[in-house]
Amino acid sequence: MPLTQAKPDALANIYAKSLFAEAFGAGGRERVETIQGQLEDLLELTRSDKTFNEFLASRVISTAEREGTLKKILGNRIDELLLRFLLVMNRKERLGHLVPVAAAYDQVVQQQFGRVEVDVISAAPLEAGQLSGVRDRLGKALGKEVIVHTYTEPAMIGGVKFRIGDQLIDASVQTSLRKIKDQLGTQGDSVVRGKIDRIVEG
Repeated sequence: MPLTQAKPDALANIYAKSLFAEAFGAGGRERVETIQGQLEDLLELTRSDKTFNEFLASRVISTAEREGTLKKILGNRIDELLLRFLLVMNRKERLGHLVPVAAAYDQVVQQQFGRVEVDVISAAPLEAGQLSGVRDRLGKALGKEVIVHTYTEPAMIGGVKFRIGDQLIDASVQTSLRKIKDQLGTQGDSVVRGKIDRIVEG
C-alpha cells in the first residue's frame, strides 16, 4: 500500500520526538534542521516517484531486502542518524507511516524552536516587500518566528488566505463579498452599504 498524506497520530509523535531528541543531542539545532530538510526531500521523492513510494510501503518486499536497498541508495546521501532511524522503522515495518512521522517531526521542531509554518495563498505571486510585510505582521500576531510558504490561486479575486496547521483564515475579497451577499437578506441596505464602503476604503 503506497504512502498517503496523513495527520500526525500518537505513533507518529513518539517516533518524531525520539528522532528530534537524538538529532538535537548529536548536533543541536543545525543537525535537527538538516534532518528536517532531508525528511522533506524524501517525502518529495515519494510524491514524484511512484516506484519509490511503493517500495517503502510494500508488504511484499522483505524487511531485510528493503534494508539492503535503503543502505545502497541512501547511504551516502542522507545524515547517518536519519538513515539509522529509517532502518529501525523498516525493521518494525513502519515505513508506511513515514508521512505522518515527518509531519509530527515538523511540529516538534516548530514547538521547540518557537516557529510556525504558514501557507499564504494569493491570486498572484507576492512581491518581496509584500511578503516581508506579511511575515512581520504574522510574526507579531503569533509571537513566533514565521516560516512562510507562498501559493497562488488565480481564481481568487483578491486578498489573501492563511493556513496555519488545520486552520484556514480567509481574508480574500471573495469571502467578504459572499458575507455581504448573505447579509442582504437579513440586514438593511444602509448597513451593507457601510460595509462595502469600509472594504473599498481598506
